[in-house]
Amino acid sequence: MKDNYKIDPDISKAETLPSSFYKDPVAFELIKEKIFLKSWQWVGDENLVEKNNYVYPLVILEKYLSEPIFLSRSLDGQVNCMTNVCTHRGNLLVLEPGEAKKITCMYHGRRFDNKGKYEYMPEFKDAKDFPRACDSLHNFPLKKWGKLLFVGLNPSFDFQCVIDKMNERIGYLPIEQFNFDDSLSKDFTVNSHWALYCDNYLEGFHVPFVHKDLNEILDYQNYTTEVYDYCNLQIGYSEDDSEVFDLPKGHVDYGKNVAAYYYWVFPNMMFNFYPWGLSINIVKPLSSSLTKVSFRSYVYDKSKLNRGAGSQLEKVEKEDEVVVENVHKGLRSAFYKAGRFSPTKEKGVHHFHNLISNFMNQAI
Repeated sequence: MKDNYKIDPDISKAETLPSSFYKDPVAFELIKEKIFLKSWQWVGDENLVEKNNYVYPLVILEKYLSEPIFLSRSLDGQVNCMTNVCTHRGNLLVLEPGEAKKITCMYHGRRFDNKGKYEYMPEFKDAKDFPRACDSLHNFPLKKWGKLLFVGLNPSFDFQCVIDKMNERIGYLPIEQFNFDDSLSKDFTVNSHWALYCDNYLEGFHVPFVHKDLNEILDYQNYTTEVYDYCNLQIGYSEDDSEVFDLPKGHVDYGKNVAAYYYWVFPNMMFNFYPWGLSINIVKPLSSSLTKVSFRSYVYDKSKLNRGAGSQLEKVEKEDEVVVENVHKGLRSAFYKAGRFSPTKEKGVHHFHNLISNFMNQAI
């Protein structure tokens, strides 16, 4: 596996991940442990637990990781995230959102406070060395950005470094005032490997060929990519000053016609900032040939909706689906092994493949 998934750090020499990566069922299963269980995942916003003593159950990457968790806002207003699995016999604890000062298992009555600390268990007075630390619920690291919540499973990096990078450009925006809009949020099913969807997102190279309408808005020649440790940024510029960000003086891009900031966070999250607000895209593996992509929109300025680079998002999505599904089929060919990267246009894809290579080659 090490040799197969080795990516040259020099993009001018590097080959892409081999086609076997996208076809190998063993690799698809290893990705769970080597990549996704070491990642951060967006789980919604703090309005899910708007009131104190409130709990909200969730499943992280259902049908892939299928990790049951729940969010809790305790009496002191602190938001916590913990496993939704009882430490006695593994029963699910929180089945519905609602108020809960205590978390009591409906199976045998084990009780926890709403920060996950073990409190009581009937018929256990004769148990020796009980309770132990592991009899409390496992708490996951939780990062808050504005009102957005991110949970680390067994994370290999600090998500704050990602937030800091995004804040360098969009930190002037009042993200806590962005409002979730369910009418603009939708799930799409793509018949392809999840990583192919990310590959496609991570380059603007295909825009003139696949997205004719979007290409009319973006200045393709000045489209740029910046690479960081665990995320990267594509900047879409407009050829004129209509439908662009009103950037403050002192901003690194002040005076430029920025139509969109496209942030990708390893391994499967996209944060697309437009003058109207934010479109979050979460890429969710279902099988090695099936992916669900969840679009979730947070609106800041309704007057700018359906204009500029942030308009017709569903049309762009459908156009992307066609090429991603075609690539997925093409990789089944016995005569395609790997490709090369454009040094000027595919820096983001090269970065992604490097990270996959690094994570896959680490010992579990």
